[in-house]
Amino acid sequence: MTWAFKRQLFFIGIIVLFFAGLLFLIISPRLNKVSSCTDGLQNGDETGVDCGGSCSLVCYFEADPLSVLWARTFQVIPGRYNAVAYIENHNKNAAVQKIRYKFRFSDKDNIYIGKREGETFIPPSGKFAIFEAGIGVGNSIPVYTSFEFTEEPVWRDVVEDKINQLKLLISDVKLENQNTRPRLSAKLKNNSLLFVPEVDVIVLLYDEKGNAVSASRTYLEDLGGEEVRDINFTWPEPILGNVFVREIIPLYDIFRVELK
Repeated sequence: MTWAFKRQLFFIGIIVLFFAGLLFLIISPRLNKVSSCTDGLQNGDETGVDCGGSCSLVCYFEADPLSVLWARTFQVIPGRYNAVAYIENHNKNAAVQKIRYKFRFSDKDNIYIGKREGETFIPPSGKFAIFEAGIGVGNSIPVYTSFEFTEEPVWRDVVEDKINQLKLLISDVKLENQNTRPRLSAKLKNNSLLFVPEVDVIVLLYDEKGNAVSASRTYLEDLGGEEVRDINFTWPEPILGNVFVREIIPLYDIFRVELK
């Protein structure tokens, strides 16, 4: 091997080492990048792309679908109705912060007469209601009511301690003047130290066969830790049928609940 050839090999070796080092500098940050729940990749302990494992986002294939148990309208006064959808979330520690929905109404001949669209949150674990008030459908009478979510839910984990701590308790429920101008009163207690903003409270009234016969809603701007508040519901006309069960459902966006 001549001296000139050795010299060529030496310079070629330097060039190869230079480009190898440059390539390492480019690739190394990507190889050593810490996995995150927003990098568009399935890495770390994720069970899907940026979901599952330690990510707050729940993978869609790991979440149970929502069950719409029933949807109905209730007359408030002639020509005005309230609509309710009664739904169950089977996911114990998962909730949805925002999702769109739609009610559709048909008359006795199943002819479409109107709709109402809205947006809501979904609380974790259990049954809840979606309430739409003051629905007008002209001279038609809504006999059939359907309900659907118009987009896929985006499920997020809720800290189990938060779910276990946050308990809103109902007591002293009284229904008066059912055959004239009905009024239902109760007490709502926040049995935790957590601050709950914007609480919708829905009441459902059932007859002896378990059929819902009426519904109403009231609203609290907030409910402080360990606070007790009086809640009241009124109806402008008598409630027909015998009321056997009164179900009161406090609803709030659990992602907005905080310690104050």
